[in-house]
Amino acid sequence: MKEISRTKSALILAFLVIIWGINWPLSKLALIYTPPLLFAGIRTFLGGLILLIFALPKWKELRFKENWHLYTISAVLNIIMFYGLQTIGLGYMPAGLFSAIVFIEPVLLGIFSWIWLGESMYGLKIAGLALGFAGVAVISSGGFTGSLSVTGILLALGSALGWGLGTVFVKKTGGRVNSIWMVTMQLLIGGLILMGTGTGIERWSEIQWNTAFISDLLFISIFVIAFGWLAFFTLVGSGEASKVGSYTFLIPLIAIIVSSLLLHESITINLVAGLIFILLSICLVNMPVKNRKRGKPNDAEPVQQIQ
Repeated sequence: MKEISRTKSALILAFLVIIWGINWPLSKLALIYTPPLLFAGIRTFLGGLILLIFALPKWKELRFKENWHLYTISAVLNIIMFYGLQTIGLGYMPAGLFSAIVFIEPVLLGIFSWIWLGESMYGLKIAGLALGFAGVAVISSGGFTGSLSVTGILLALGSALGWGLGTVFVKKTGGRVNSIWMVTMQLLIGGLILMGTGTGIERWSEIQWNTAFISDLLFISIFVIAFGWLAFFTLVGSGEASKVGSYTFLIPLIAIIVSSLLLHESITINLVAGLIFILLSICLVNMPVKNRKRGKPNDAEPVQQIQ
């Protein structure tokens, strides 16, 4: 992947955080009109079809016979586990609590990147990752009321695990597959499997194809799914996966702010406290650390190519 400038990287990151933050309240609204698995399958498959337009000019780099297993593994982790378990799990517990558990993913990503990508793990990064999750927990603490659903917790953890493993897998195999084909195929394969599963246990007749649902579906499919995943893996490919993951701690913050506007949810002192934790987290994870032996920045510096 070509090197991208700091300015371009910052713009892509800002787009990603905002658009994925908006996704949570929009998805909550969409689920009023549709069963969860069918919705997860439709939006991811449509996102794949949109990206297919951009991928087709590079059809020679698809190499499906050679890479089909890589596309399938990525689809299972990033689409089926992340989106499938996520949409089902939202029915078992409050969205705030569920999202707090899902966004343990950056912590998992930092650990997985250390184990499988050889990225550095040092005191400041560990503290930053822990502080970021603490910020998300503080922001979402209003959801910690009533009895907790063990099923919901397991589904949230499964969703986070799939996303973390999927991100590392995509970066680890980046040198073997074209990045846009990887994103496109994981969306198409994952979307088809989710729709097939949904067809078996849900009813298409339960979907209310009104203007509100169609508008919501198209926005999520185009911006959240298609361009969102492309932006995410563009950033992961041009820098440390764990650093990119640290910024995803801002997504629940955006989600809560937008939810307060669209769903009339209140903004509390927890939101302000959580924001402080999140900002400190980002500073710690991205703070350069000198190598004591060589006197050079360690490999916390951005990697410019997918390894």
